[in-house]
Amino acid sequence: MLVKVLHNNNCSKSRAILEYLDENGVPFEIIDMINDPLSPLELKTILKKLNQSIFSIVRTHDKLYLENYSSKQYTDEEWLDILSKNPSLIQRPIIIKGPVAMLGRPIENVKYFIDK
Repeated sequence: MLVKVLHNNNCSKSRAILEYLDENGVPFEIIDMINDPLSPLELKTILKKLNQSIFSIVRTHDKLYLENYSSKQYTDEEWLDILSKNPSLIQRPIIIKGPVAMLGRPIENVKYFIDK
């Protein structure tokens, strides 16, 4: 089954997942979420596959978050819009396999996810 990887090339963990998939012959598709940002609807679909709340994929230690978003409350719909416009705030990588997805850390969990 083809695995989709929401990827940020500036992220070492994201690059490590691609390397692992490549070395193990796992077919995958890269979704470059920085250069081709996801729409709010696409993000909502991914959250359903993750079975997580929107805030679980927000990088709360990121400088952009701390400077612009940490002191305010936002609705889920507002967060979808914020993340769509600021994809660097999304935790990565996110691995999607059919109807389910997971955050791609730690790599041991990815290995288990891919094998099942």
